[in-house]
Amino acid sequence: MTTAKSKATIERRRMRIRKKVVGTAERPRLCVNKSLRHIYVQVIDDAAGKTVASYTTNTKAAKAGDKKTFANIASAKVAGAEVAKRAIAAGVTAVVFDRGGYPYHGVVKALAEAAREAGLKF
Repeated sequence: MTTAKSKATIERRRMRIRKKVVGTAERPRLCVNKSLRHIYVQVIDDAAGKTVASYTTNTKAAKAGDKKTFANIASAKVAGAEVAKRAIAAGVTAVVFDRGGYPYHGVVKALAEAAREAGLKF
């Protein structure tokens, strides 16, 4: 369970990362957000202020099955591959990775590796 202290820690880490990571038209930002149940991924062009591609596990298509949580490594691999496919279809081949303040292991690492395998360059 996420406590107020850990949320504050994640927020501080997220702001420290966002000072350095900026998405451009050539290399948009691959932004990851996760809750206890779902994973949300967006490819964002910060210069234009537009979302190029996105994917979430909070859809009927992604929720097929009897699972209660979709914020796991298996769902992260699907999310990474799907957002990479959508970004490539939109003409984006290279991105900068914004892990959203989360440590680079587990779900975040699986998502990033799946996006790389699907063709995105970090």
